Amino acid sequence: MKNILAFLDGSKYSQSVCDHAAWIAVRGDASLELLHVLGRREGNAETSDLSGSIGLGARTALLEELAELDGQKARLVNKRGRAILDDATDRVRAAGVKKVSATLRNGQFIRTMQTFESAADLLVIGKRGEASNFDMDHIGSNLERVVRATHKPVLVASRSFEPINKMLIAFDGGASSIKAVEQIASSGVFSGLECLLLTAGAESDKTSKRMQGAAALLTDAGFTVKTEVRAGQADEVITKAVESENIDLLVMGAYGHSRIRNLIIGSTTTEMVRSCKVPVMLFR
Repeated sequence: MKNILAFLDGSKYSQSVCDHAAWIAVRGDASLELLHVLGRREGNAETSDLSGSIGLGARTALLEELAELDGQKARLVNKRGRAILDDATDRVRAAGVKKVSATLRNGQFIRTMQTFESAADLLVIGKRGEASNFDMDHIGSNLERVVRATHKPVLVASRSFEPINKMLIAFDGGASSIKAVEQIASSGVFSGLECLLLTAGAESDKTSKRMQGAAALLTDAGFTVKTEVRAGQADEVITKAVESENIDLLVMGAYGHSRIRNLIIGSTTTEMVRSCKVPVMLFR
């Protein structure tokens, strides 16, 4: 993971996004791109239908005044965006990131994301955005759209950054969870972390064989690995394990062959990302 793309929007989660992205960038000696996207409606003043109600001269004067206000608002929105990026740049540099760039763009969020993601190895985004007001019953709409649209790994930053020493990999033997194990094993970013490899559901010979293979790959890469199979629903099992095992980072595939299949496009993923108080890294 040599190129990290972090999305900022001015919410309180943006500080956490900076801290999580900086942690990865420093450990992986990676470059970090900070991106703030201004929606097309930002900076546009709302105008009223002035036809017929007032005279032509007055109507023209009001339209000119509204146009000037619209321009002023757009300039202020851009200044705010630049200030957000300047503060974020200072924050990640203070955390030790050496290669930082910051970009402000106007346009549709997902299209802008798709333009920038081609050069990125990992995307970092907050669990909720500026418009969410910390509504604990929802996750940010941009987060859902990003995970649906990208094939890159996505790190969902929690509300605040805490030191990361222990991770849980939710493993179901599917392609996405195998990919997660392979990338974790091959990346120096996660070296030194304790690892719990967890499968939710009934234990079987097939499950055990796949677990052993994944554990061997991680062990060969230098990880201290503990494996467990716990009966129950995936979301309940994983959530309880995160809490009881003092997990600092949850790693999982966005799609799989078990109940984890519905992550991000169904209630299971929404519940996992919503309820977990730790950052979640999703692989597809």
